[in-house]
Amino acid sequence: MSAEHTQEVVLEAFTFATGETLTDVPLAVATYGEYTGDNAVLVCHALTGSHRVAGPSTDVRGQAHGWWRDIVGPGRPIDTTEHYVICVNNLGSCYGSAGPTTPAADGSPHGPRFPTVTVGDWTRAQAAVCDHLGVDRLAAVIGGSVGGMNVLEWTRRFPDRLDRAVAIAAAARLDAQVLAVGAIARRAILTDPDFQGGAYYDSDRTPTAGLALARQLGHLLYLSKSSMQRKFGRRPARVDTAPPHVAVDPTAAAGPYRDVESYLTYQADRFIDRFDANAYLYLTRAMEEFDLAAGAADLADAVAAYDGELLLLSFTGDWHFTPEQSAQLAAAYRAGGTSTVHHVVDSSHGHDAFLVEPDKVGPPIAAFLTAGTTAVSAVDVDAADPQVAPTEFAPVHSSLFMR
Repeated sequence: MSAEHTQEVVLEAFTFATGETLTDVPLAVATYGEYTGDNAVLVCHALTGSHRVAGPSTDVRGQAHGWWRDIVGPGRPIDTTEHYVICVNNLGSCYGSAGPTTPAADGSPHGPRFPTVTVGDWTRAQAAVCDHLGVDRLAAVIGGSVGGMNVLEWTRRFPDRLDRAVAIAAAARLDAQVLAVGAIARRAILTDPDFQGGAYYDSDRTPTAGLALARQLGHLLYLSKSSMQRKFGRRPARVDTAPPHVAVDPTAAAGPYRDVESYLTYQADRFIDRFDANAYLYLTRAMEEFDLAAGAADLADAVAAYDGELLLLSFTGDWHFTPEQSAQLAAAYRAGGTSTVHHVVDSSHGHDAFLVEPDKVGPPIAAFLTAGTTAVSAVDVDAADPQVAPTEFAPVHSSLFMR
């Protein structure tokens, strides 16, 4: 069997990295397949995804349901007829796990009273769910983007609980430029007059304008310069003017409402229908504060305890998490003796390639799950190789990526 089974796992108590403790903490969980004692695979979702990693194809809401159904499912690269797949909605999200939208002790939504969350908190919560499900050891932990950071945290925090790890389009930490874009997105939400300090749940006003702008900025990180030019160029949109809810531009008569603007408006409108502004602030902050080497002598020292196998996938068109950053990770893990393969996928799609190019992502994952690093046909790179930097696709000068 490989049908989706969703459930709520309630932790009696959970202490966050901040030291704050909540009781009766719900976690939304989806599982696929049957557990045989040694076939559990944990999938870590991306920033605004959910636990419904392979949810029904008839119920797809952006990244909320079925966001990786081309990778996870019967006969897919992560084959649910062979593997018992687990996915947990992250703390701080708005798809069923405890977060700003869930009730506090007084019955009203936590809102900004919810504790700050970290990637480490997500990892510990996932481990608690595995305990609840009777899974002591994982055959693999797999994730992309901030889900890949989640995977890396597993190798540091619980190195003895997993055999293999797959971190896709991830990094040990965000670089300054991505942090800057995130700061602007956060300001868009915080300065929306309808944000009301985050206490908007009992109001008829919600910060949709700020959340929409934040999402549009995010899409600039997810797409490459090459893919945007190919998809949109300077073409006018199919409509003559912007939709009524888009602010009127007094200079609009000087130029058309463009296809790229229409696309960003469409993406923002879809997003504000399914996500919460406070949750977006919590999740992006967790991603921004993640540092795999924090508290260690260096990155190699931080991951030295992991003696399993590691597959790193990166994409040439990705300027959110560059191939160079994955190469640095590979060097750190190898320094500690971890059997590591870094496979660079030639793609102009940008960061979203792990979601939209299953034909390139699926085969190395399937091979790795079957036989480890020796089975992966890898295009490996050296961290010092200047050609690793995505100069062809990055929307800014490649020197900004160098550390």
